[in-house]
Amino acid sequence: MKRATRRRLRDGVLYAVLLAGVATVALVADWHAIRLNFLDTPTFKKLWPDLVTVAAVNTIKYTAIAFGGGLALALALALLKLSPVAVYRWLATIYIELFRGVPALVVIILMAFGIPLAFGWFPPGGAVGAGVVALIMVSAAYMAETLRAGLQAVPKGQVEAAKSLGMSGTWTLFSVVLPQAIRIVIPPLTNEFVLLLKDTSLLSVVGMQADQVDLTQFGRNELNILANPTPLIAISVMYILISVPLTRLVAWMEKKQQRTR
Repeated sequence: MKRATRRRLRDGVLYAVLLAGVATVALVADWHAIRLNFLDTPTFKKLWPDLVTVAAVNTIKYTAIAFGGGLALALALALLKLSPVAVYRWLATIYIELFRGVPALVVIILMAFGIPLAFGWFPPGGAVGAGVVALIMVSAAYMAETLRAGLQAVPKGQVEAAKSLGMSGTWTLFSVVLPQAIRIVIPPLTNEFVLLLKDTSLLSVVGMQADQVDLTQFGRNELNILANPTPLIAISVMYILISVPLTRLVAWMEKKQQRTR
């Protein structure tokens, strides 16, 4: 038997197994119970418009604040990591390893409850604000390594050319090196934004007022009120609607970078 024939037979068997599995699930599943418990139209209507105008907006807001603050802190950490001063490198390394090693949930609880109890410090926004600060601290540790790699990926000839034109080290960094590094790391930073978007669900552990709820807390509240899992499907759809365009954007940017190399 020819290799091509064997390959077609193998593919045919795999497709047949897949179709058999789908058909089995379709026949065995209780579609009425699934529709009633997970796709209940009246329950969907009760979620509108707060699902979008409150929960989704808050989720995006928390993500944007955490990402912006984390990016600024990450840039400082990346520069410290590349500093010729050993103490600065050690401090940046300790911070990065610490916050990459500790679960984000632990940092959120520590910032929302531990720090206020120990020092009496309450950030703007209360417990939710403290949780966002924790996300800034954790995300900075991950983005710092991404930025460091981007800075080191810029050809050294660019720096030497800038110095030969009489540009200072700071001017060279912010006008030559950093813009090129940002273009290099945009895809991984966008991935970090998507991960941070989902990490905002951890803020639900600190407790939220009605106008502060994110998608996850909104879904939990409505699940308890309506005694129906449909709200969890609704918030899952919202997460997908927000994150999938971003992941597609990352794929497009990566392909574009590969074509320009």
